[in-house]
Amino acid sequence: MGSMALILAAAPAATPGFNAAGELVRVILSLAGIIAMILVVGWLTRRMQRRPGGGGRRIRCVESFAVGTRDRLLLLDADGKRLLIGMGPAGMRTLHVYEGAAPEDDDRSQVSGPAKPVFADMLARLRPRT
Repeated sequence: MGSMALILAAAPAATPGFNAAGELVRVILSLAGIIAMILVVGWLTRRMQRRPGGGGRRIRCVESFAVGTRDRLLLLDADGKRLLIGMGPAGMRTLHVYEGAAPEDDDRSQVSGPAKPVFADMLARLRPRT
């Protein structure tokens, strides 16, 4: 019984001005503010990357297509010409240069960079090679 009294005496007394509900609301609002800031920064980053005109760049990737696990085809605009490039482990090779000026893009071909990898490609990279 004596040890119980010692433990209770050593325990800190409840602070008289502590409001648990108010602290919980403060923590939840702080967390919501941080999440909102992350979303705003992500939105601004994506918006800054989609600047019209390509930011003055002379080379732009119009489309990318995976032919195999390590081979791709790239359709590029370079100084008003459209080029078809093959990429693989052996390097890059120009497959075709289209004559005339590059056609005006419609909404379907507006790609800011190479296509995102397909989920199957990402799994193939993670799988151990035998």
